[in-house]
Order: sequence, then C-alpha cells, then structure tokens
Amino acid sequence: MRIKRLFDIVASMALILALALPIGMLALCVRLSSPGPAFYWSERVGRDNRIFRMPKLRSMRQGTPALATHLLTEPEAHLTPFGSFLRRTSLDELPQLWSILKGDMSLVGPRPALFNQADLIALRTERGIHRLPPGLTGWAQINGRDELPIPEKVRLDAEYLARRSFLLDLRILWRTARRVFSGHGVSH
Repeated sequence: MRIKRLFDIVASMALILALALPIGMLALCVRLSSPGPAFYWSERVGRDNRIFRMPKLRSMRQGTPALATHLLTEPEAHLTPFGSFLRRTSLDELPQLWSILKGDMSLVGPRPALFNQADLIALRTERGIHRLPPGLTGWAQINGRDELPIPEKVRLDAEYLARRSFLLDLRILWRTARRVFSGHGVSH
C-alpha cells in the first residue's frame, strides 16, 4: 500500500473518531435550523472521471440547484440559517472524511468537480489531472480557493500533479489548517 493511501486511512479514521461528537452536534444544528436532512450527498467527479457521492453537512436550502456556488444567482439567498457559518469555517466539509476512508477521495488532491462542471472536467482531463483522486484540500485551495477562475485552478492542479509528494501534501495540509482557522479565501 502506498504511503499516501495509508496516511489517508489512518488520518481519516483518527479524525472521524475524534470529531464524531462535534459532527453529530453540527448535524443536529443543521436539522434544527432548517427543514431537510443534515447531510447532503453531492454527485462529484472522482479519479478517472468516475462519479461518486460525496457527503457534506447541508449548508443550502432544500431545492437549491446542483450548481457550483459561484454559478448561483444570489447564493446567500440559498444558504440555511446555519449554512454561512458552516461554509465560512469549512465545517460542512468534515463528512468527506468518510469518502477519504472509503477511497473515493484523498486528504490532498484537486477538489472534486460537480458532475455538471463540464468545463472544469474537460480542462482537467486535457492536463491529465483526472488520474488523481480528488482531495479534501489541494494546491489550488491554499492558493486562492473560491477566488480563482477555473483555468487558474486547473493550472494549479496541474502544478500539483507535476510536483506531488508526501512532503508537499503535508505542507498543503498545514497551510490548509492555517487558512481554515483564519477563514481566508471563502467567498460564500
């Protein structure tokens, strides 16, 4: 087993155990603050452009179109009362630890595209990025996150593909933690 996958399994398992109670409390807050389920299962594009279902704590109201947030007209109008907090703190992403444990994702890699983001999928496929497992965080996320246009995200994803290593992954995880705690780069 490769060191990256072993690290993903051990880290995701440890984080799931350590964060089970906080994730449960967040799920309860989602349920109490808006009608609908606590978790949202999003169809995403994984390694080799295969579709998988990725869990998130639900931050958008029921019936919100399955579009990238930046494509929604007035995305703030679709947020649940608790949703802006979840997104600002990136806590809505915690259930993705399950996808990492399962092997659909990695801790570090390009963020998984929505199934309908044809432009992003095509550019990533062109550059060979589709061969990587998607990540909870990645090189593009620590270098701009929501602020980056798609061609720039793909350029950074391609840079990660060319430079990837276990040490780079550790560096990305460290910088991600710093960015998450500061709330830097989140536009919705």
